Amino acid sequence: MTRPFEGVKILDFTQVLAGPYASYQLALLGADVIKVERREGEDMRRTPLSREWAERGLAPAFQAVNGNKRSLTMDLQKPEAIAIVKKLAAQVDVVMENFRPGVMDKLGIGYQVLSAINPKLIYCAVSGFGQTGPDRLRPGYDGKMQALSGIMAITGHPETGPTRAGFAVCDVLSGATAAFGVSSALYQRDRTGKGQLIDVSMLEATMAFLSGQIADWSVAGHRQQLSGNQAVSRRTTANLFKCGDGHILLAVNNEKQYRALMAALGREDTLSDPRFADWFARNENEPALRAIIEEALAAKPAREWETILEDAGAPCASIWKVEEVIDHPQVKARGAIQELDTQYGRLRFAGSGFKLAHGGGKLDRMAPELGADTDAVLGELGFDAAEIAALRAREVV
Repeated sequence: MTRPFEGVKILDFTQVLAGPYASYQLALLGADVIKVERREGEDMRRTPLSREWAERGLAPAFQAVNGNKRSLTMDLQKPEAIAIVKKLAAQVDVVMENFRPGVMDKLGIGYQVLSAINPKLIYCAVSGFGQTGPDRLRPGYDGKMQALSGIMAITGHPETGPTRAGFAVCDVLSGATAAFGVSSALYQRDRTGKGQLIDVSMLEATMAFLSGQIADWSVAGHRQQLSGNQAVSRRTTANLFKCGDGHILLAVNNEKQYRALMAALGREDTLSDPRFADWFARNENEPALRAIIEEALAAKPAREWETILEDAGAPCASIWKVEEVIDHPQVKARGAIQELDTQYGRLRFAGSGFKLAHGGGKLDRMAPELGADTDAVLGELGFDAAEIAALRAREVV
């Protein structure tokens, strides 16, 4: 079955996470992504989580966002490499990069140069603050963006202070935004025939996902606070609670769900208690209500309560570890984790976060070893074996 971006060719200079996550989403959907790396490879190939995989140049974090891509190594400081980039730019649909603004221009392969070669080219630049503005040259890192965007100001507990999310949330949100931007530009090009520059700011991409919190302030003047594990609904029963063997997250947000919760806990008596007559009263008497709920929850372990409460109509979830959730029955039933047979054994990776009725995202091959496709890509440009060998001897590729 044909995938949405089959036939689309992407020249990908991105590295680390935000940019590679973006091009990975497009590669899953059929795009031919040629990943350009320096001759020694990007740093993500050798992260220190696993010495074994780092020595192979295939660290797990690198593999997670570079499947389905081809690897081309070049020394972009050499004029011959720049000439190769220009040849490729004439043939590809998209160029993606996440250097600081101006780096590609200094190399002689920025948007103005490459779009002159290929007017239909879509050029996506991902950076911390975008291509314009007073902070355009400042570096963009996930933790920095979590602190700057407002995420850390609303994440954490008052008694312990702000905390960052447990994963690189700003990187992946920026990557998802970039993939959406490229998709939008490709769709528009089908109607206009014109390429364009896509300018993705990590800060702005993150703020776009905080639209509700921004509107709370800009419309109603509400100042966000550290809210711990409480839901944005501010319902007392949409929070984390202690139970028999740990914790459970309740997502009880309306009256029907509240009544279901109290009935399932065997505390129907609270439904006539004036302290808990409505959500305002429940919030005012939160300590008393929490004590009642946690006393009941102490009788059973979290996973047991998860089944009981869900079946009763009180939404909740126990705390699942990553190594557990990838084998969750729902995840397995939908094939959400992609599996590959490789020379290193059977490996599993996260794929697209959505399904298409036909032609959806699919992981065909694991992340490439460094430079694995250099000869093939150069051959497609018309270089013969002797010319490629000469480029290697001169350390151009």
